[in-house]
Formats: sequence, C-alpha cells, structure tokens
Amino acid sequence: MYRIGIDLGGTKIEGVVMGADSSIVARRRIATPAGDYAATVAACAGLVARLEGEVGRTGLRVGFGTPGAISRRTGRMKNCNSTCLNGQPLKQDLELALAREVRLANDADCLALSEASDGAAAGAAVVFGVILGTGVGGGIVVDGSLLSGPNAIAGEWGHNPLPWPRPEWDEVPGPLNFDGRHGAIENWLSGVGLAWDHERVGGERLSGEDVARRAEQGDAACAATLSRYEDRLARALAHVINLIDPDVIVLGGGVSKLARLYRHVPALWDPWVFSDRVETRLVPARHGDSSGVRGAAWLWPVESSGFHGRSP
Repeated sequence: MYRIGIDLGGTKIEGVVMGADSSIVARRRIATPAGDYAATVAACAGLVARLEGEVGRTGLRVGFGTPGAISRRTGRMKNCNSTCLNGQPLKQDLELALAREVRLANDADCLALSEASDGAAAGAAVVFGVILGTGVGGGIVVDGSLLSGPNAIAGEWGHNPLPWPRPEWDEVPGPLNFDGRHGAIENWLSGVGLAWDHERVGGERLSGEDVARRAEQGDAACAATLSRYEDRLARALAHVINLIDPDVIVLGGGVSKLARLYRHVPALWDPWVFSDRVETRLVPARHGDSSGVRGAAWLWPVESSGFHGRSP
C-alpha cells in the first residue's frame, strides 16, 4: 500500500513514496517556483506524476505538508511564510490538478505526526513536535492523531511571547515580529533570532551555524549566546509542558542539530515546570530533514501498520 508525501517548502518541494512498512521507495526534489502560485500547483502535480511513474502506480493517496494552514472560515490558506499561498484555495486546486482527494497539514504538524508514528516519539501518548529553523513552529499529536483545533492553529507556540523575560538580558520588549508585536518566541528561537541575538550582544554578525561552530572551538561570546538561547528554549518549552504535559518533545529544523540542547535544556526547564518532577523527554527527530515529507504521507492511514495517522 503506497502513499505519497509532499513537503511544500519555500525553496524546494520534496516528494516521497512510502510503503505500508513506512519504507521510502522513491524520492524526488524540485525547486519551488518563487512567488508563483499557479506554477507551484502545477509543479506539485508534476512531481506526483513522476513519483507514480517510478513505482508504476496511479491514483495514489497524497498528503501535503504546507508552510501554513487552511482557514476554517474561508477554506483558503493562511499564515504561510510563502506568501503567494496566502488566500489561495490550495487544497481545492491540488485536488483539481490531481483529480483526487488530498490531505493537507502544517509542516510542523507533519513533523510531529512522523515522529509519533515511527520516529523518536513512537508509542508516546502525547507528542509535541517543534521546528526550530527559519521560523519556529509546533504540532501536537495525541494518541496517534493530529490535534488541529477549531482555529487550525494548535501548537503554534512560536507566536506566543517569550515567557518569564529576563530584564538583565534586555528581553523586554524584545524583537519586532512581522505581525507588529514584540518578543515572540519565534523571534528569539529561530536560527535568524539566534544570529540576531549574537550580533545584538556581541557586536559580530555571524550565522547561527557559525555561532555554534565557534562556541565548540572555545569562543566565549558564542558560548554565551548559546547559553542564552538554551535558557530561552527551556522557558518556552516549560510553558508547553505546563499546558499539555507531553510525554515527548521532538525537535526538528536546523537549530535542532545542536547536540548540546538535549543535555542542557532539560536541566534548565525544571524551575519553570509546575511539577515536583519532569518526566517529559526532549529528543531530536529520528528522521531529521525527512520528517516533514514522511509526515505528509502519514496523513493517510495504513491499517496494516498498526498506526492510524489521521488528517485534522
């Protein structure tokens, strides 16, 4: 039983064919047509056709991970950082182009679903999946099913303010977000936010990757930047633990590759969690950069797999 997963990103569109045993039997990646909605829909349809050609099947079930969500009010896309998608009837247009029903979910939801199904959080009852990349997103899986909510924003913690701000680190009012508000978690914990904080405090413009590399080499200023980042991540995740009490928090995205996060952050979040003991595990995504596209395929259930991932 084959399913197709498509990860619709801002610069690339990746597609896989997943077997009933969750193995990947075909994979393709193409560039995203920049700023062109109609061309993006056509590119997705073409990618599906190529993947079906590779496995010699047609009419396969297709799930899409997108950089936004479908508005419950309008049925059109909202909150997409690929802005050409906003306000567009993406699900309907993809179904028309592919002549079949498709399923869509936010890319962070797909990460959470992938890791809850056969990844680092397999078997856990409540999973919070986090993307720490260009932006900061989150998704929630409960007993194998995505939690979406009436507003289609469940897990979107990145747009909440950073909790328990530290005045000694000048965290108030915090950086300006695109929505006109200050101090959002996303602005502190994205890769861009990490680099911005280092320049703000240390006066040197470096990428997040360079900050991490130089910290490992003994650079004191870079090490201090990462320590501030870890403290902020611990406070932000403590809020999540206090709200939904997840068994596992899975990190994905570029910043999640910092191995030190998994040693330091759980040691820092205890004072902020309303419990005498914190059992929640913090783990990296087992499937790494492939979690999003795998999660898109998992939007369709496979009875033989023993896991019943469902679309929100």
